[in-house]
Amino acid sequence: MAKKKTTLFECQHCGFTTPKWMGKCTNCGGWDSFVELNEQQQEIVKLTTSPSSITKATEITKIQEETIQRYSTDDMELDMVLGGGVVPGSLVLIGGSPGVGKSTLLLKIGANLALQNRNVLYVSGEESQGQIKLRANRLGATVDNLYLLAEIRLEQVLSELHERAYECIIIDSIQTLYSETIASAPGSVTQVRQITFDLMRIAKERRIAIFIIGHITKEGSIAGPRVLEHMVDVVLYFEGDSSQELRILRGFKNRFGATSEIGVFEMRCEGLVSAKNLSSRFFNRAKSQSGSALTVVMEGSRPIVLEVQALVSDTHAPNPKRQATGFDTNRLNMLLALLERKLEIPLNSYDVFVNITGGIKITETSADLAILAAIISSFRNRAISKETVFIGEVSLVGDIREVYSLDQRLKEAHSQQITKALIPKKPLEKTAIKCYEIDEVNKLLEWF
Repeated sequence: MAKKKTTLFECQHCGFTTPKWMGKCTNCGGWDSFVELNEQQQEIVKLTTSPSSITKATEITKIQEETIQRYSTDDMELDMVLGGGVVPGSLVLIGGSPGVGKSTLLLKIGANLALQNRNVLYVSGEESQGQIKLRANRLGATVDNLYLLAEIRLEQVLSELHERAYECIIIDSIQTLYSETIASAPGSVTQVRQITFDLMRIAKERRIAIFIIGHITKEGSIAGPRVLEHMVDVVLYFEGDSSQELRILRGFKNRFGATSEIGVFEMRCEGLVSAKNLSSRFFNRAKSQSGSALTVVMEGSRPIVLEVQALVSDTHAPNPKRQATGFDTNRLNMLLALLERKLEIPLNSYDVFVNITGGIKITETSADLAILAAIISSFRNRAISKETVFIGEVSLVGDIREVYSLDQRLKEAHSQQITKALIPKKPLEKTAIKCYEIDEVNKLLEWF
């Protein structure tokens, strides 16, 4: 009796597999995204999702700790996000919107590593060598030991590794590479999975640091199977508008360090450079205006002084608008409901807009007090002094609660010539900035 053929269907949006065809993917919600895999592609799926060899369990007390060695990229911001530098044998995935500066940054980093007498291979499947040379001239990245390869075939890239000993490889981008042994188009889920698996094996065996550039979808996630982010060691995302000069590099996964750090870059004619005088770029020192308040947020271990802007205007619509840029809209609605309940401010007939300057997205709650201060300032048309910062989390009952790293935030505020701070509780250590305790939302009106 003939052996029954096994079938396997794969979602081309997220890489989810199922033995039966489905119209809608239960993993990512995509419609009509399943295609049937042939026997060769099924073997690739099994190879990349199952262990390659049989291993035995070992007591954790008998396992020796590995010492992680790093080398610098000569870029302070990138070293900070990576956890202190590049780890040999690591696989780093960098994603971001088109034009944000991924290729520019990695070409500059490749030149920095080449200046350290390290052989660097820059593989581009999107540009010719002449185009890359033009950008390298503009960036000042024409140095020895930096090799360019315009190739989209993985086999040719692997054969280049036998020509010389490379210490770093840059792939631009993973969606353009394809393997001749796989019968599918470049950028497909099967191709991306297998190529990443091969690159991971090479990185670990030869101790080569590999940087991979990944395209992102319209939802903001890296295109390809979700297993791609699980296979690599580090996942970094570039944030920022291509029309603005500031870019933020944020870590979402790092097996060799913390993921709470961010790197801030500035796009100039000579490429991406580390931003200097960071805090002064996120708030305006001009005259005080209504609807503006200062706060201090923590991005990893780095305190940043930010300006919170609010606009409260009359509306004739039955449903007033509530819009926020760089701040959670749901939390904004909660704070507006608190103002109406505790302070009896009739915001139900006003449109409220909130903006965080500089393109920063606030994910912590320490800016709640500054948001309320900016809204009240705009509503009453009374300016707040630029020498005052508001730091504190606001609860649903109207209490102002403490935040972490308060001493570090106050030191950063003092370095920016700020003299006053409204905080939930005075710090234990003596500070150069004058602090005022405010434990309830009602006491906030005393400052207007």
